[in-house]
Parts: sequence; C-alpha cells; structure tokens
Amino acid sequence: MSTAAQGPSTTATENAIPGEHPDPQAVTADVVVIGGGPVGENLAQYAIEGADLTAVIVERELMGGECSYYACMPSKALLRPIDVAHTAAHLDGLTTPRIEPAGLLARRDAWVSGYDDAGQVSWAEGAGIRVVRGHAVLTGERELRVGPGEGPAADADAVTVRARRRVVIATGSVPRIPEAFTGLEPWTSRDATGVVEVPASLAIVGGGVVAVEAATWMAALGSEVTVIVRGEGLLGAEEPVAGVHVREALEAAGVTVLTGTTVASARRDRAEATGLGRVHGGEVTLELSGRGTAGEARTLTAAEVLVATGRRPRLDDVGLDALGLTPQDVTSGGLPAWLAAVGDASGEAPLTHWGKYRARVLGAAIRAEALRERDQPDGVDGADGVGGSDGEEPVPEAVPVPQVVFTDPQVARVGLTERAAREAGHEVVTAQVPFTGAAGTALLRDDAAGTAQIVVDAATRTLLGATLVGPEAGELIHAATVAIVGRVPVAVLRHAVPSYPAASEIWLRLLEELPREYRVR
Repeated sequence: MSTAAQGPSTTATENAIPGEHPDPQAVTADVVVIGGGPVGENLAQYAIEGADLTAVIVERELMGGECSYYACMPSKALLRPIDVAHTAAHLDGLTTPRIEPAGLLARRDAWVSGYDDAGQVSWAEGAGIRVVRGHAVLTGERELRVGPGEGPAADADAVTVRARRRVVIATGSVPRIPEAFTGLEPWTSRDATGVVEVPASLAIVGGGVVAVEAATWMAALGSEVTVIVRGEGLLGAEEPVAGVHVREALEAAGVTVLTGTTVASARRDRAEATGLGRVHGGEVTLELSGRGTAGEARTLTAAEVLVATGRRPRLDDVGLDALGLTPQDVTSGGLPAWLAAVGDASGEAPLTHWGKYRARVLGAAIRAEALRERDQPDGVDGADGVGGSDGEEPVPEAVPVPQVVFTDPQVARVGLTERAAREAGHEVVTAQVPFTGAAGTALLRDDAAGTAQIVVDAATRTLLGATLVGPEAGELIHAATVAIVGRVPVAVLRHAVPSYPAASEIWLRLLEELPREYRVR
C-alpha cells in the first residue's frame, strides 16, 4: 500500500473551529469524507471546486477504493481481451486469438497500478483535497477520530478530525458471507479480480453480476467452473431473457450452471488466509440440494470456492453507536443534518457510476449551501429561491440507474424491467426484437445471439426501461438513459435518425415494433 504524503499542511490555528481552542492534534475542514473511493473523491471535489472551501478524505486502505483495485477496473481489464477474442472467433476471415493467462493478469496489474495509490493521492492533493490515512470512527457531532487500527478512538496515535459543515460516510460495502462458509476462508470478489493462482476447479456460489463475470474470466484462464444458483436463473434482477442468453454462453464456454440449487453445508481442510487471489487452503467440499441436483443430495468438490451472494453497506465500524444511530438510520435517511451517506454505504444501488452521480449532486448542494450562507448571512435567500450567485442545480424527477454486465453477450439495462414496471403500477407496452434485427448489430458478429427490449408507459408513452443483450450492448444503452431522463415521447424518439449501418439502428427496429398509435402524434 502506498503511504504517499497527506495533503497540504495546515496550522492548528487555521484548523480550529471558531469559538474553540486550537488542538494541535486536530484537523479541520469544511467537509470531511470517510472513504476515498470514487464516490468520496467526487463528493469532495464537487463540494469545494472553485470556492475557498476545504475538504478532507479519510481512507484506511487505498485511495480509489474498491472500484479501482478490486472491482470495476480489474474485472473489465480481464474481460475486454476475452471479449475481443470471442468476437474474432465469430467473424469470418480472422484467426481466433489465444488467451495468454500471464499476459491477461499482467494487464490487470497495470490497470490497478500494482495496487499502489500514489497517483490517486496526487490527484486529490492537486484538487485541493487533503488525504488523511487511517480508520475513522465518529465520536461526536461533526467529529471523528482517525487512527492506524480498528479501534482508533482508544489509540494514543489517533488524530481528531472535525468538519465545519458536513461529514459524509462513503465507506462502500463488504461481501455477505453465508454462515455455511464461516471459517473456510472462501474467495470473495477481491480474490477473483486479484487472482494470482488459478485454481484447477472453482465453485461460484451466486448468480448475479459478480458470479457471471468472474465465471467468464476464470473459465478463460483455464479453471473448471461450476456456478451454483439458488434461483431459477442467472441475473434474476434482469429481464428473464438476459439470464437465458448468458447461461447459454457460459455453458458453451465449458461452465456448469446449476440453478435451483442451494449449499446445505461446506467444509474445508487447512483453511488459510494465504493472500489476495491465492488458493486459501485445501479442497472445498459442498453439499448441494435442490432442483439442480435432481432432488438428491450431491457432493461437489473444488479447489476453491468464490462466494458471490451480494454485498451490504460497510457501516458496522464507523462509530454510529456513539451518536445513538444504527445502520438502519443510515440506509433509511434518518441522519442528522450534518451527517450524510452516499454510494454503497447509503443502501442505494451498489454501482460506482450511481454512487458518483449521487456524490456529484450532494457535493454541489453542500457547496451551494455554503456559498448561500456566506452571501446571505441573515439567512434570507436570494430572489431566485436559491440564494447567492452559484445556486444548486435542479435534479430531474426521473433519474434511472443504468448497469452493464460485461459477460459475453453483454447485458445492458436502464430503468425498469417489464415486471418491475407492472409491480410499480404502470400499464405498459413492450417491444422486443432479436439483437441482430438491425444490419449494424448483425455486423458485429457473424452469428451473434441476443435480444433487445423496451418498456413503454401506456399513459405517458415515454420510455420506462430498456434491456439490450448482445455484443457491445453497453455502448448502446445510454440512448435509453437520455430518453428516460428527458421524458421524451417515443413518437419523438422516432425522429432521432440512427446512422446506417451502425448498431444504433437497433433503436429504430424497437420503435417500429410498438403499436402504430405510439409511433405517431
């Protein structure tokens, strides 16, 4: 881990909160962020940019957080060459490239900067954000203690950090580990992205994004992969057709998928924390039951097991109890005005891009509030209802959450699935076409598989959601995001002319599948 220098030095007098005696061991800023991942970085940046405000980020591990070193970046660094190889294998006139495991892992190491965060620290300092290393625990209103250990409040080396305006919790999330795996040192998503020793066989428990993406690259690296899914299909939160396509592709790559299957018990000899991405001891034996085992108990033995059964906000060790608060208060929005949570820690969609968006909005609001109070010291707002010269930007009513699953084929979805829309009380009309229903998408691969679907509100005739399953689907989904945020009627979308023969023409095919009265005004 990098121990790059903390941000610009500040004197005790400059640090002091007005009306209090200076504390030489204290650091004070307008905004204090607990957690230096992309969400915390965005929050701090937007809270102080272009203003004489100050921000501190407290980070106990690596600046850049889970996304930069253990999730988004390393997983995509591993998956992209595999995707290119698969594309070449499905285009006549090309020789299929060969996956080179050592080169693939080296590419991953380059993208995570060798797990060195000096570059991230340098960016923060360049943006005027001070970085304080250590584990933060809230100790009072706008106050926390930061030390090198898990219990910094009692640590003699701990430093006090205070916020003049706001403390923001951006501590991310941690894996949920079922009780059956307690003490077995199973792999988590960190080990999967940080793989050093490729296990001869790997059991993956779970059927969500982490499970299917990890199955893709672990199979490509040569591991014999079995995916164990409690539900009836993969990617249960998506349109059912998405899970069907992904399962077919995984099985074609040699992955065994067991749906409707649960792990009744697990055991392992010589469980040992051998390090990131290394096999953690002896073989793992899983006792399985359910439909995927034909109703009979089945024993599965693997060299390693990856538990990918979801994540929860990391709130247990930030000192909420000292304030009389619980994790439920955080995720339900029951926090005092000076304290906020954003990103995975807030309980909202655990996606980096969503957390960064929410951080930008909150950071801008904190900045606007500070400038407004400075310009209107008597508490009277300006004539525009916002006050000051730099008001807070309005937030649209509908801001959908997009997501891309980087399997082969890719799954891209934004807004509501058909089922979710109906459960929310919408009367909907859907349109579905093969992903190769347009010349541009068909040209991406000679035998591409996939499906495209949109969900339209029957009352407003605007888009509620879209799902695209196919090659490079992630590059096409943003058009739907823009349409939903802008609340553009589908009759107007028909006049957004796609280029031919580009993949974006798939949108015209979808709109043409709607009833005619939806396509004309």
